[in-house]
Amino acid sequence: MTYRFFIKSLSWCCVMMMLSCSVTRPVSFMAGTALPSALDQHFADATAQYKFMMKNLPEGRFPKTFDPKTGKQETSNSAWWCSGFYPGTLLYLYEQTKDPVLYAETERILKLLEKEKNNKSTHDLGFMMYCSFGNANRIAPKPEYKDILITSAKSLATRFNPKTGVIRSWDSKDPSQFLVIIDNMMNLELLFWASKATGDLTYRNIAITHANNTLKNHFRPDYSSYHVLEYETETGKVNKKRTHQGYADESAWARGQAWGLYGFVVMYRETKDEKYLEQAKNIAGFILNHPNLPSDKVPYWDFNAPNIPNALRDASAGSIIASALLELCTYVKPEGGKELFSSAETMLASLASSNYKTAIGGNGGFILMHGVGNMPAKTEIDTPLTYGDYYYVEALVRYKSLIKK
Repeated sequence: MTYRFFIKSLSWCCVMMMLSCSVTRPVSFMAGTALPSALDQHFADATAQYKFMMKNLPEGRFPKTFDPKTGKQETSNSAWWCSGFYPGTLLYLYEQTKDPVLYAETERILKLLEKEKNNKSTHDLGFMMYCSFGNANRIAPKPEYKDILITSAKSLATRFNPKTGVIRSWDSKDPSQFLVIIDNMMNLELLFWASKATGDLTYRNIAITHANNTLKNHFRPDYSSYHVLEYETETGKVNKKRTHQGYADESAWARGQAWGLYGFVVMYRETKDEKYLEQAKNIAGFILNHPNLPSDKVPYWDFNAPNIPNALRDASAGSIIASALLELCTYVKPEGGKELFSSAETMLASLASSNYKTAIGGNGGFILMHGVGNMPAKTEIDTPLTYGDYYYVEALVRYKSLIKK
């Protein structure tokens, strides 16, 4: 054993010992709504929807959205950033229902997705590969799943630039422009997994460096987040902070706030570094205490949309926030945990109501209505979204594990 390998292994052992000493305490909460009694039905309804969706899915394609006005389903190829959410949702539902049809469909679609492990042109490999193969490997570990995930992490790591200290989100025609979006926090979980699977701290260190620079540069004093940062490739200097999908550069795009919240909850889970917990709590505080958050806690597509209260809601942002809060509530002191749990429960109960949840056989098989993809580009406006479904089902699963029996 070389000295360098010994030190690397020793460092990894120290990290694992530190994490093992920070085990999350068992937590449960008293439900404040009738949601617990309906959970099995919600999982059954979601399963019925996805069985309907799979029957109408063209060969070799992935569901993207559905236009309720035209009745047309929109699909994508495997390279679309949302390709991992469909198999991920199927797997969450399979865990709850044990329906073999869901698992068979997952195995079919994963074969189409596998090639994206070598895709170095996107930062979204966490979404694409960890939400899919990560869940598949968690439920039924296989050597091939492990190899696919490690290769995916290697591909993602190629987009990291030590000079900027962040992972490139979007490629730019201008080589001096290094673009990073808040969404990228969601892809770090794959890197943490890869370090644990291989013992190579490189992936973990990239994730931590990216998160630290995002924490430093992406947030305003009130803990709201910008959407897009333009770094200078050679120096790492931040040249511009702007939006792409929000109302304005200085507005708080709802799904962007959700990505930031979820991402820093993951950072705390994986490192137990208190600064990430504080950041997650502060982002949650911004969201939950915002005067423009509706009483049902499903946010408008942008907290600063000019036509509030007539602005469209974004159910996808609501589902991401609810899922993140249902993990965050287990990391804070009991009183704060109760408040976070209660807010998440209200949000989830709203999403599970007929105001947002699709009737069986409707909406192309999607579970949730009223998502907003990209308002400025006028795409996916008031439509279902695969990631809205994924994080909604994940939130239901997390909620089920937390309620007192």
